[in-house]
Amino acid sequence: MKVYYNTDVGAVRDSNQDSCECGQFSQDSAWAIVCDGMGGANGGNVASAVAAKEIKEFLIRGFDENMSRENVKSLLLNAVSGANRAVYTMAQEQEELHGMGTTAVVLLASKGLLHVAHVGDSRAYLKNKEGLSQITMDHSYVQDLVNIGQITQEEARVHPQRNIITRALGGHEIVLCDYSFFDFSPGDAALACSDGLSNYVDEALLLEYMEKYDKDGKALTNRLIEYAVKSGGSDNITVAVIKNG
Repeated sequence: MKVYYNTDVGAVRDSNQDSCECGQFSQDSAWAIVCDGMGGANGGNVASAVAAKEIKEFLIRGFDENMSRENVKSLLLNAVSGANRAVYTMAQEQEELHGMGTTAVVLLASKGLLHVAHVGDSRAYLKNKEGLSQITMDHSYVQDLVNIGQITQEEARVHPQRNIITRALGGHEIVLCDYSFFDFSPGDAALACSDGLSNYVDEALLLEYMEKYDKDGKALTNRLIEYAVKSGGSDNITVAVIKNG
């Protein structure tokens, strides 16, 4: 397993409210966390950084390569729940941080499986021999409109209310986190990103980049960020990639 990441403030924002943590447990296991904060410059920065740190520490403390899939699921959900409590408590205790929150998408690859947990509209994608697919569903207002057939996925990407999310870490004492798992074979790659990338890159273009830079994960993260910045860069941009082999 190899893991790569990069983050950028973008072309418009004054500060980067995204946070990213990545690492390897061993040659056969890796993890990545992408968080996109909200709640003003200070609040967003704090929420995403606290959440990413809490999840990272929980994973490092609790992961064992011999864990069952159900135990890995519990590990991820408990990690996100703990991060939510940390952000929520800080927001309640510090007046200047009231209202802060963050998305979170967590990838953990081990023993031929990719485990994914997420809250909010930061996304995960999986590239395998069948192509590329988005493997998370946004917790957002526009995704709800897509789900009931009021707008198309293409319209959602440019909708004026696309930044309204329906779930976030830190907003409530308890958060509902989605979990799923997928086969993760040699040659496969998983990508997690904030909406600063997904608002500019559709699946076809993302697949093109992932195939072009298949042998160079660092170049992939750099080129994707460069593309998003050149396309407008209206938000912070973060990309993390786990490659199996």
